[in-house]
Amino acid sequence: MSAGAIAGAAAAPTAQAQPSAGPAPGVAPAAAAPAPAGYEFLKPAEAAFVEAVANHMIPADELTPGGVDLGVALYVDRALAGGWGKGERLYVQGPWAQGTANQGYQLALTPAELYRAGVAQSNAYCRKTWGRSFDRLSDNQKEDFLQGLSRGQVALPGGLPAAAFFDIVYQTVMEGMFADPIYGGNRGKAAWKMIGFPGVMANNAANARAYRDGRRLQAKPLSIADMS
Repeated sequence: MSAGAIAGAAAAPTAQAQPSAGPAPGVAPAAAAPAPAGYEFLKPAEAAFVEAVANHMIPADELTPGGVDLGVALYVDRALAGGWGKGERLYVQGPWAQGTANQGYQLALTPAELYRAGVAQSNAYCRKTWGRSFDRLSDNQKEDFLQGLSRGQVALPGGLPAAAFFDIVYQTVMEGMFADPIYGGNRGKAAWKMIGFPGVMANNAANARAYRDGRRLQAKPLSIADMS
């Protein structure tokens, strides 16, 4: 996989830590299955961007389906529509000075506002550079854009910090891949099965000791919904 794919993107530098969109209070869980029709937050152009990013970072292979089929875009939408996206647990009173890398998230935008502005400015950059929006770029062009975004080398036309936007996009895509399926992503627990993660059962430490010899753990993971 490339920097658009999981391994490469994981190696990309991050400039600012983002508040986690994981299964925290204020993020409304999505139904485990079937997925609700339609998006709650994402507008059509934004949905096309998120779906294109999800499928580029998580291409379908013999281990998992592609990002959209895995439910990643749905997870991102539900996170942005909920309390996390609205910044309910963020301090938003300012002052808004330029922070350092170790000071965490410093922008005067909620995660949803950052996502919305970032998608609009990213598509504007792509149209100016390649004549089309991000979702219509070739795989190589998508890769070039995401690599530049991750390194802060893309000058987004609205002045949004490129690396900060990439950080939150990458974070939410990875959360959508590996979070509990009740939040909309990791459909069919495919990502957990890929890495041998047992799910919500508190026995992973015992498994780690038992499989220290390098054998692959063939786990049948349990989700929150399975325990209810």
